Amino acid sequence: MIEVDAVITWVDGADPAHKAQRDFYLAEAKAEADAFARAPLHDNGTNPHRWVCSDELNYCVRSIANNAPWVRRIWIVTDNQIPQITQLPTEFAAKISIVDHRDIFDGAHDALPTFNSLSIETMLWRIPGLAEHFLYFNDDVFLTAPVTPSDFFAGDGPVLRGKWTDHSDLAACGASRDEASLLNHFNQINAAQMIGYSADHVFESAHVVHPMQRSVMADLCVTYAAEFAHNASYRFRDTAQFLPQSLHNHACLADGSAAILDTRDYLHIAVGAHGQWTADDVSGYLRGAERDAIKFLCVNDLPEVERSFPDARVWIEEAIGG
Repeated sequence: MIEVDAVITWVDGADPAHKAQRDFYLAEAKAEADAFARAPLHDNGTNPHRWVCSDELNYCVRSIANNAPWVRRIWIVTDNQIPQITQLPTEFAAKISIVDHRDIFDGAHDALPTFNSLSIETMLWRIPGLAEHFLYFNDDVFLTAPVTPSDFFAGDGPVLRGKWTDHSDLAACGASRDEASLLNHFNQINAAQMIGYSADHVFESAHVVHPMQRSVMADLCVTYAAEFAHNASYRFRDTAQFLPQSLHNHACLADGSAAILDTRDYLHIAVGAHGQWTADDVSGYLRGAERDAIKFLCVNDLPEVERSFPDARVWIEEAIGG
């Protein structure tokens, strides 16, 4: 069995020190945009919901312990003091390591502090001691069934979840760049185009765990050194950036090492502007016959989901097991 690590990015936006820094650099960036007549900062990169912490990290780590105990090490990348992870087996707790942003931005400390997950994701592969094969988790992504390394890697490449998408109309629509919900699409278009794909043939990654290889990212950083440095320099998300995991995926698709899963084994729960769900929809997946097919759960903006579904945490507890 190959050695596989898990990497989770996390931040507590309510931390007074983090909030003070964020407010300072946000005001500075807005002043610079006004002074130099630049486009305003993107709403997706400045919405306070982006940094809200609602115990997702606890759910994420526990879901790994319960459903992927074979993971060699969990790296939590943050610039905060992490909260206590509860209900973990003692032997699994020893697998957790904390990585400060300064550790992965070595040589690029002028980009810190950063409040931009895309910038941080650009540097994740630089974690000292990281395994060649690793799984990248946003902290709102959870494992909901037992998994094995073969769910993520086949041969010498990643198993991808998502679909090929024609984004040519989107790429041609300048007004769409200001739409908060579309920022990720532009970041994926940019990544695809770097590898040589056009906007009408973009692999749209699902909101799941991302299997990645350290050597692939290292090689891409050599090939696109200036682009990597520029991508990491943004303190807040921007449509000019590329999505690092999408760059990885398109590179693996281009060289034939990636496999695309032809079945759906994941669920993405979102409400409000991000999607429309009913309680019956969610219960159908997490408590019904479809539950056995779901291995991955993404819950966008848990406090917002709770407002629509007050027992959302009960569903999550049931889903991650243990």
